[in-house]
Order: sequence, then C-alpha cells, then structure tokens
Amino acid sequence: MKYDIIVLGSGPGGYVTAIRASQLGFKTAIVEKESLGGICLNWGCIPTKALLKSAQVFDYLKHASDYGLTVKEFDKDFGAVIARSRGVADGMSKGIQFLMKKNKIDVIEGTGKVKPGKKMDVTDKDGKVTEYSADHIIIATGARSRELPNLPQDGKKVIGYRQAMVLPEQPKSMIVVGSGAIGVEFAHFYNSMGTQVTIVEFMPNIVPVEDEDISKQFERSLKKAGINIMTNSSVEKVDTSGNGVKATVKTVKGEEILEADILLSAVGIKSNIENIGLEEVGIATDRDKVLVNPYYQTNIPGYYAIGDIVPGQALAHVASAEGILCVEKIAGLHVEPLDYGNIPGCTYATPEIASVGLTEKQAKEKGYELKIGKFPFTASGKAKAAGTPDGFVKVIFDAKYGEWLGCHMIGAGVTDMIAEAVVARKLETTGHEIIKSVHPHPTMSEAIMEATAAAYDEVIHI
Repeated sequence: MKYDIIVLGSGPGGYVTAIRASQLGFKTAIVEKESLGGICLNWGCIPTKALLKSAQVFDYLKHASDYGLTVKEFDKDFGAVIARSRGVADGMSKGIQFLMKKNKIDVIEGTGKVKPGKKMDVTDKDGKVTEYSADHIIIATGARSRELPNLPQDGKKVIGYRQAMVLPEQPKSMIVVGSGAIGVEFAHFYNSMGTQVTIVEFMPNIVPVEDEDISKQFERSLKKAGINIMTNSSVEKVDTSGNGVKATVKTVKGEEILEADILLSAVGIKSNIENIGLEEVGIATDRDKVLVNPYYQTNIPGYYAIGDIVPGQALAHVASAEGILCVEKIAGLHVEPLDYGNIPGCTYATPEIASVGLTEKQAKEKGYELKIGKFPFTASGKAKAAGTPDGFVKVIFDAKYGEWLGCHMIGAGVTDMIAEAVVARKLETTGHEIIKSVHPHPTMSEAIMEATAAAYDEVIHI
C-alpha cells in the first residue's frame, strides 16, 4: 500500500507527527510493534506520574496532623498503587487509538524496517512480512534503558525503569544508580512507600544537568526525606547470587559494599537505531544518533528522523515539537528550526524541579555579566498555606540588555510554572517587563516576579 507519509513508532514523537500530517492532508500510516503511545505513555512519563501522585497522597496522610486533621488508620496497598498506574496508562493508550481513528490514520501493527526506495517492511506477530511505500518515511523509534557492561539487567534483581513500574511486591531496600530524572523520581516514589533507598551518582552533584543551587537544595530535601545519597561514586560490579544484590561502590574514600533487595539502573537511555534498516538504506548515524538537518531530513531524500534517536534533548515534548516541525516543512509551510536552548526540563519528584535556559555556571562561562535573583518559597504565602515551603525560584538575566538567560525552580508545582519563562524567553521579554507584569496573589507563580525583582534590587517580600 502507498502512503504520503509513514511514521515508524507511535510515541509522543510518532503519534503527534502522524496527527499533524493527517491535519495537513497527507494520507498517513503509523507503524507500532507494541502499544500506541510508546514508552512515554505506557512505561514512562504518564504511569510514573500516577505512581508519584499515590506517593504524594500517602505523604499527605502521614502528615495530616500538620493540617489540623486526624487520620487514625491508613495504609498503602502496593499492588493497588501499581494497578492504578497501569490503568492510567492503558486509558491513555486507548485515547491514542481514538485519535488515530478520528484523524483517519492507518495503524499498522508490527515491527518496521526501512528499505531503499522509500519502502518499509512490517513483520506482524505471526511473522508475516508486508511491504509498504510512501513519499516520506519518518523514523521515531525512541529509546530504551541503557545497560552498562558492569550492570547487566536481569529484570528481577537488577532492573530498568520498566520493571520498576510493575514490581510484584515492594522491596524493603533499593539501590538507584544514576540521579537523573528517572532515577530520582523512582527513588522518591519508593522512599515514600517505605523502601530504604540509596542513590549512587557518578557526578559531584545529583541531578547534574541542573543549576548547582538547585542540585544542592534537592539533595538536602531528599536527605531530609530519608534517602541516602552517594555522589562522586560508581557501581563497579554487582553480585546477585544471594537473596538480594550486593553492589561494590567505588567512592573517594575507597570501595564500599551496599546490600539491597533490588538495584535500579537509571544511567540513561540507548537509542533504538538497531535492526531498523538504517544501514541498508545508507542513513548516516554518529554516536548512537541519526544525523539530520534542522528540519529532520536525513542524508537520504525521503527519510526523516525525530525524537530520542536524533541529537538534542531526549524529552517527550521535544519529540512532539520536532515531528510537527518536520511534517509542516514537508507540507511547504514556513517553519523555523527548533530552539534547543529554550527547551524546558522537568523532574517530578518532591520537591519538583523545572528549568530552562542557561545555568549560572554556563552563563558565566559564556562571558555574560549577570543579574541573579532568588525568591524562597518560605516567603510565599501560597506555599506556606499549602504546607510546601521548600524550594525557591532563581532567575538569571544579562545585566547589559536585560535578556532572560535562565530560570531554575525547585518546589511544589514548579513544573506547571516553567512555561511562563519559556514563553517570555521566546518573546525576548526583559526582566523589567516581568516585574511590571502583574502576577496574581497568592500564587506560587508570583515567585517568578519576586525573583526577577530581586535581581534588580526591587524585591518586596524578602
């Protein structure tokens, strides 16, 4: 069968791409070997947020007296928490099925492999191979949990994020290797449920991509919650021969043996670029990534790639934006290349982290003269009333022209607040314009205005 566009992969890059292609009038098909919605919807972004919500509610119950409430008896049902998460994911996947039908997109179930001549073979679950062709083939195969040679995953004692979401029973203890978003979100969830958690991080700071002030505050918050944190440390080997896991950890003070029921490897992701026909077609790759131009065209005409398999931030919202831009360019619309310097990053532990733009260190390295403002949530009426005073907003401006260089937040609900900074930076808004934009009171978001005022020595409430 011939299509205008075939999309390989139905994650937040692929399915969004297919919908936008259909809206633009293209006859579109999408190929998926597992579940519509990909890793993000089925095994990543969405079900983890359901788990974290259960953890938040459980924490509220544990601290009910802080709010003047008495809850005499409560407990958790770990199996029910996992089941709720899976139910949320399944419901969202069914929603994608509805969107495919609504937009008249053909869903082809099976494993796709691109071929020369703008063709694709799809092998179904019975092994039957069907050939399809299209004017444009967009590859959006995403990524999976990265395995290190000294941390082979057996799916039982040494696990990746997929197994961490569906463990049959709650472990009493867990080692989390890696403190990126995946690692710290699971660390927070299991700690909240009552598991003894230790985080092992190779870098000097946890969440190492964040501004250093954010990392330090976050480490304090996690330690306060009872999580053990080992930075400047690496797991050299694991022994799974006993009942649990014994991990040999190299630290600045020497080697240390950690014992736990489970070890979660959260050391990053690996692009899914193997066995999908790239070599046969001649599509260029480098360092685990497909090489593309600013509009996601590969070196072979008619073939495109988006999402985790191309250079850039491996985030769901990035993949969606790339896919939309890609098909709009194919349709002949006027589009501008994506600004990878203005991509928000979010971590959904407690407290949440959200950031966009340059860190203080990066801005200094680029030679900017800076105006920096911070506003603590301890001074926020809304945060104090909500019982969530931990954290702050930090803003970074160019002293010369007032350009908003970076925004870094840690606290309750900040992942919903960061969009203000993203839009403002897109519109080239200055610090003074933020100060003069009236923010509602009492809200968490007014901390952005207050932090900006602090940068210009006009802050009122600290």
